[in-house]
Amino acid sequence: MTTAQLSVGDLLRDWRERRRRSQLEVAIAADVSARHLSFIETGRSGPSRTMIERLCEELEVPLRERNRLYLAAGFAPVYQERPLDDLGVARSVVQAVLTGHEPYPACAVDVRWDVVATNRSMERFLAPLPAALRQPRLNMLRATLHPDGLASQIRNYAQWRAHVVRRVRRQLDRTAAAGLTDLLAELEGYPVPAGSEEEAQVVAATDHTLPVLPLLLRTSLGDLSFLYVLSVIGAPQDVTVDEIAVEAMFPADDATREALLAISHD
Repeated sequence: MTTAQLSVGDLLRDWRERRRRSQLEVAIAADVSARHLSFIETGRSGPSRTMIERLCEELEVPLRERNRLYLAAGFAPVYQERPLDDLGVARSVVQAVLTGHEPYPACAVDVRWDVVATNRSMERFLAPLPAALRQPRLNMLRATLHPDGLASQIRNYAQWRAHVVRRVRRQLDRTAAAGLTDLLAELEGYPVPAGSEEEAQVVAATDHTLPVLPLLLRTSLGDLSFLYVLSVIGAPQDVTVDEIAVEAMFPADDATREALLAISHD
């Protein structure tokens, strides 16, 4: 049975199990009897709109998947999905964060890490990418790790890819977003660039100063080191807003900071 054919009870049970929670635990937290929740999951009882929303809140179901639950229960979807440019103040907020992060790179991505907006600094890093990597949409993870992307510039490729793969697995577990399974398999299948392992050992042996794993890039500006911060918009009521995140790169050392400041004045 495909996801589209699952009943609302099947879908709710899948999300409860995905969150590794018992019926009793969810029922108590959602202020519903365990018997009633059991009846909903087995199809013996149909949930109201209010019950669906209450259970989805408790299980932290993404808005796109909540719409699927409403449809499975025979209701119209509740949450709209509009293009980023049609989101008014939310679009302005995203742009303000991107612009305000200059001269450091930043981009907005969706749940599959497809790029929906960038600032000028990030576009400078992405500009050399071949057209094939921009079709049908530019994916930040593919652009970073693909052999034709930035892979040959990453000094700690194996470590960074392992970190990225863990991120995708967590995202898949949290959202069940379509396309993430294929993306994960693709990323895991990329070859490690020649010499990357040896260079990574040198980097690991000499750099113990940072509390997080940096992205180490070899560029025309010299060796650059980045940390990143991932930000989301709070209290989303639109699918696009729920799925969007801003990834802001920060210099992890003085040399990177000075190099980015220097080219920002060009």
